[in-house]
Amino acid sequence: MQGAHEHTAQPRFFEGTTCGVLSGQCRCVVSSLCSSKRGGAGAVRCCALDNVWTRRARVRRSADWESCPPLVFWDLRQKMHLFRSHNYQVFPDRHSGETPTIRGISWTPLPEALNSKDTMKQFLSDRVVKAARSLYSIMIERNPGLIRDRKYHLKTYRQCCTGKELVDWLMKQNDCLQSRSQAVGMWQVLVDEGILVHVKHELNFLDKDTQFYRFQDAECGLNHTTNERELDDELQESLSLLSQLGPDALLTMILRKCPSQRSAEDLEVIYEELLHVKAAAHLSTSVRKELAAVLVFESHAKAGTVLFSQGDKGTSWYIIWKGSVNVITHGKGLVTTLHEGEDFGQLALLNDAPRAATIILREDNCHFLRVDKQDFIRILKDVEANTVRLEEHGKTVLVLEKSSDWAEQGGAGNNSKYTVMSGTPEKILEHLLETVKLDSNGNDAIDPCVSDFLLTHKVFMPSSLLCPALQHQYKAELSEGSEQEKASYILTTKQKVVKLIGQWVALYGPLLKEDPIAMDFLERLKKEVAADFRLSGVLKEFRDRRRTKILENGYQSLSRNQQFDWFSNCEEPVGRLQPIRAHDKVLYEIYRPDNKPLTLMLPVNTSVQDVMSAIVKPGGDHVLVKMNSTGERAQLKLDATAVYTALGLNERLFICTSSQVDQLTPLKEQQGPERGTTDVLEQMSSKDIATELTNYDWELFTAMHEVELVYYVFGRHKFPGAITANLERFVRRFNEVQHWVVTELCLCEDLVKRAVLLKKFIKIAAVLKEQKNLNSFFAVMFGLSNSAVHRLYKTWERIPSKTKRVYCAYERLMDPSRNHRAYRLAVAKLSPPYIPFMPLLLKDMTFINEGNPNYVEKLVNFEKLRMIAKTVKIVRGCRSQPYVPSSPQRGLADRMFLEGPATRISTYSNHTLPLQSPTNIRHYIQNLKVIDSQRKLTQLSRTIEC
Repeated sequence: MQGAHEHTAQPRFFEGTTCGVLSGQCRCVVSSLCSSKRGGAGAVRCCALDNVWTRRARVRRSADWESCPPLVFWDLRQKMHLFRSHNYQVFPDRHSGETPTIRGISWTPLPEALNSKDTMKQFLSDRVVKAARSLYSIMIERNPGLIRDRKYHLKTYRQCCTGKELVDWLMKQNDCLQSRSQAVGMWQVLVDEGILVHVKHELNFLDKDTQFYRFQDAECGLNHTTNERELDDELQESLSLLSQLGPDALLTMILRKCPSQRSAEDLEVIYEELLHVKAAAHLSTSVRKELAAVLVFESHAKAGTVLFSQGDKGTSWYIIWKGSVNVITHGKGLVTTLHEGEDFGQLALLNDAPRAATIILREDNCHFLRVDKQDFIRILKDVEANTVRLEEHGKTVLVLEKSSDWAEQGGAGNNSKYTVMSGTPEKILEHLLETVKLDSNGNDAIDPCVSDFLLTHKVFMPSSLLCPALQHQYKAELSEGSEQEKASYILTTKQKVVKLIGQWVALYGPLLKEDPIAMDFLERLKKEVAADFRLSGVLKEFRDRRRTKILENGYQSLSRNQQFDWFSNCEEPVGRLQPIRAHDKVLYEIYRPDNKPLTLMLPVNTSVQDVMSAIVKPGGDHVLVKMNSTGERAQLKLDATAVYTALGLNERLFICTSSQVDQLTPLKEQQGPERGTTDVLEQMSSKDIATELTNYDWELFTAMHEVELVYYVFGRHKFPGAITANLERFVRRFNEVQHWVVTELCLCEDLVKRAVLLKKFIKIAAVLKEQKNLNSFFAVMFGLSNSAVHRLYKTWERIPSKTKRVYCAYERLMDPSRNHRAYRLAVAKLSPPYIPFMPLLLKDMTFINEGNPNYVEKLVNFEKLRMIAKTVKIVRGCRSQPYVPSSPQRGLADRMFLEGPATRISTYSNHTLPLQSPTNIRHYIQNLKVIDSQRKLTQLSRTIEC
C-alpha cells in the first residue's frame, strides 16, 4: 500500500461519466478524481448550472502554495502547515475472501519543531484562558454586581450573568465593536473553551436576559489579581485576541443551528463565508444564497472514522470546513487527500449512483458542511429554471441568469435584472449597452457588469474586435417602427455607446494611447461625435467633469469652447515614481560569459530577438539567458518581450553561445551582501523605517495599473504590446523586503544586537500594520517566520514576553486555513486607503483562471471574468482615497512596545543620528541589498547559532 506522499494513476472509472440530472437537457462530463501526480479533488462540471458549478482540482487546493506562480513566495509553505504535518499509512484488510474493506489506520506523527504541548491548538487555548482571566478580573474589579444570584421561573441560579448583560458590558469595553453579533462571537469563544458555561449546558451563547452564564473561575484559574495598569494592557490584548477568534466561533455557532432556525442575519453571515470557501467561491450568487439556507453542520471527533464507504448510496455533498480526509478506492488504495475548503460527494448525487470511493478522516476533530441530496437536486433545478438562453439561427448566443433578489420579488422581463453568464462577445456587448441608463440630465449609472466587461475585454475581445463592434453599435438603426421611434432609438444608442467609450477611456487612460487600433478608432469617432449636435449633452458632461477636476485641483483654465477630447478626464499619476510605459527606454545590463557588462538603452517591450540584434551579429549561435543567485539558468525565447523588467530578485541577463550556457556562473553582486547594516539600522527609529517603507510602497502600488493583474494572470504574451512591469516591480519589492529581514538578522553575529534587531523588526511590522501597509507587513512577518530566523532560539529567548505576544498575534493573520480567513476578516474592517497583500490577490485570480475555462460551449465564460474583475476591483477600492503620510503622534505600536516617551531601543542620542533624516532613510529603503538563497541564509543562521 502506498503512503500518503505517493499517488497512483488516475482511476479510469471516474472518467467520462455522464450526468443524470435533468435528463435530456444536460450531458455533463465528470473528470477523474486524481488529476495530477500530487493528487487533487475531482471536478464535476454540470452545464445545467451554466458552468457556475465548474471547478478544477488545481483551483480548489486552497492551502496548496505549490500551485501558485513561482513569484508568489516559495518559502510560505514551510511555515503554513507547521501544525498540520502528519505521515500515515492506510492498511486495507486483504486477507478476507470478500471485497477488500478498510479495517484500520496506522498513524505516525512526524517530529515537530515544537514540543507537543506547544501546538497551535494548545497555544491558542492557553491564550484564551489568559484573555478570560483578564476579562474576569476587570469585571470583578469594576462591575462586581454583574455576577450575582438570579431568579427565573421560581428557580435560583447562583453567581451568574445574563447573556444580554455580558454583551452590553463587552460593547462598553470595546468601542471598535460594530454590532452585538461581534460581541456574541467573542463570548462564544469562551463558551467553546468551557470557560463560560450556560447554567443548562447549552452550547450556543445567546444575547438574551433569560439565558444565564457562569464563569468557571475555580476550574480555569480565573482568580487572578494584578495592578490597574497591567489590567488595562491585558484587557486590550484580550479584546484583540477574542475579536480575532470571535467571527469563527460565531459562524460555527450559526452552522450548528437547524437550518429552519436561522435568522436572516445568520444566513447573511453564512453567505459571506461561502464567498471565501474554495468549493463554493465559484458558484453564482443565487446558488450561494440557496446553499446558505440548507447547509448542515456535521463534525466527527476521531481520525480514522469512515465517513462513507465505496458502494454506499449517495445521500449528501460535503465541504470540508476543518481538517482533512483521505480518498481511498478498491484496488488502488490512497488516491488523494482533501483539505479545508475542498469538497467531495457530488458524483454519486449527480449520477444517482453508489459512492465511487471511501472517505476516511485524516485527523481528529474534523468539521463538514453538508448538503443533503434533495436540497442539492432542488438547487440544480432552481438554477436551470432561472436561466434564460437567447438563440440566433438555432445556436445559443447569450446565457442570462435572473438575479436572486429580483426573482424573490417576482419580477420578470426586464433585462437589467438579469446577469450575463456567457455569450458571444458581440452579444455580451449588445446586452451591456442596454443596461447603460440615461436620465434627463444626460448622466448615466454604469452597471458593474459594464465595468467588468471593460476591465477584462482583452481576454476575449481585443481592440481589433471591440472597435468594429462599437462602431457597428454606434451606427445601429431600428428596422421597424415610426420615424420618431427610429430617431429616438438611434440617438439613445449613440449616447450609450459614447458613455461606454468614455468609461473605457477613463479606465485605461494613457494605456489606450499605446494601442494604435484603439487610437485610430477614437480619432475617427471623435469627429463623428463632435459633428453631431444631438450629442451636445454628452460633450457637455465631459467638459463639466474636466472643469470639476480642475476646480478641485486648482490649476489650469478651461474654455467652454475647448475641443472635445476623449482623454480630457484622464490624469497622469502624481508622485515621485512614474509608471513604466511599454515604449519607455530603460538601461539594459547584459553580461558576457566573463561577467563583463554590456549596457544599452532599449524600450521596455523590446523582444529578445531585438535585444540580441543590438549586441551580436545575426546568424550566430548566441542565446539570451537569465540566471539567479543559485546558478539556475533559463534560456529566453526569441519572441519574449519586456524580459528585463520581469527579472526576479537578484536575477541577471547573460548573453553567450549555446555551448557556454552551462559554464555561466553568478556574479558576486548576485550573492548578496557579506556584511549586514545593523549599525545603520540602529540609528533609525522603527517608525521612520516603516513610514518610508509605506511611502515607497504606495508609490509602487499607485504606479501599477489594475489591468496589469489581468495581463499577469492570463499571461502577458497573450496580449500583444502589453506589459506588467509595474506589477512585477511591486511584487519583486515584497520578495526584497522579506529577504532583507532574513539577511540582516543572519548577518548580525552579535547576539545582543541581533535580539535588539529582531525586536525592531517586530515593531516595524506593528507600525506597518497600523499604517495599513499589509503588503510590507506580511513581507516582514514572512521574513521573521523564515526557517533561518525561526531557528535562532537564543535570539528569540531574549525577546520580551510582551513583544512575543504581539508577534504571535500577528502570526495568526498568516494562517492560511479557510482560504486565509483571518486575513480576509482583518481586511474587511479596513477603510481605504490601504495597501493589500498583493500575493494573495494574485493567488485568488490564478485559482479562478486555472479553475474555470475561458469558454463554455464555445461561448465566453463571462461569469469567470466577473470573478476576475471583482478581485481586480479590490485594488481600485484600496486606492479610492488619497494616501496621507502618517503623523508623528504616538500610535498603537508605540504604546505596545515602549514603556514611556523617553524609552528608546537604540543607544544613540537624537543629536548623533545623521541617518535619521527622511532623505537618508528613504535612500536606504529604496536600495536594499539582500541574500535570496535559502541555502546560504540557513548556513549563515547555523554559523551564528549552532
